[in-house]
Amino acid sequence: MGRVTQRRKVHKFVLDGSPQALEFPVRHREDVLAVEEPLEIRLGNLSFSVTMRTPGNDFELVAGFLVSEGVIWSPEQLVSLRFCAGEDEDGVQTFNVVEAQLRPDVVRPDTGRNTFTSSSCGICGTDSIDAVRKSSHFSPAEDPLSVPVETLASLPDLLREAQSVFDVTGGVHAAGLFRIAEDGSAELLCLREDVGRHNAVDKVVGWALREGMLPLSGTVLQVSGRASFELVQKAALAGIPVLAAVSAPSSLAVELAEASGMTLAGFSRGTSLNVYTGRRRVAAAAPVAG
Repeated sequence: MGRVTQRRKVHKFVLDGSPQALEFPVRHREDVLAVEEPLEIRLGNLSFSVTMRTPGNDFELVAGFLVSEGVIWSPEQLVSLRFCAGEDEDGVQTFNVVEAQLRPDVVRPDTGRNTFTSSSCGICGTDSIDAVRKSSHFSPAEDPLSVPVETLASLPDLLREAQSVFDVTGGVHAAGLFRIAEDGSAELLCLREDVGRHNAVDKVVGWALREGMLPLSGTVLQVSGRASFELVQKAALAGIPVLAAVSAPSSLAVELAEASGMTLAGFSRGTSLNVYTGRRRVAAAAPVAG
């Protein structure tokens, strides 16, 4: 897996009371870690943002980030992507700087803001709901998608089955894009893993942009963690009508999903889920309790 994972020696303490634990209370072993490194995003020769991410699919990450920022919304607006020269102390190329060239008519954002995004959070706020409305070129509100509740509830397991990096590290988030067929079945179109929730989503959206698939009508975005404002924002700007999360949504995430006409589900765990907005898209096989 290259720079996606890294091995490190650890001391494992065993306290389960077993004979092996009493004889060897401390074991020396190797653990596999998910790599986290900074990625600088440049527009031309100007620095635009720095994000902490798991290396891999970096061009998708940059493309998806630009969609999430409302800078671009079609592949033709992104002329090229390339890694800039950069070496570590041993003279090895780091691949930690990506330069994006935009079409001349694309309005450049303020590249002097020096935005830093950690692997755990993005930029959000109540005023951002209006900003999303203004910058969005796709509207998920009119998407007629209908998803059987059984299919929606099954997506976390389908996501988990495809998480190869999580299998060896236990330390990354995942985002999976599913196409819902006419018979109600789900097809996994793209899955990406990263130490940052928002990075995993950006990689999925960037993949879709480069494949010429935006807006992502008729799809469900399943994420492995909670549903934050930023994830709803990214889904809305990509035209995704349904976002489902394994954990809870935030209040602002629900507000934005409702304002954008999206369906937002949380606590999706195989046998149950909560639908916070857009109930009309979830087809229940039996009457909904409550």
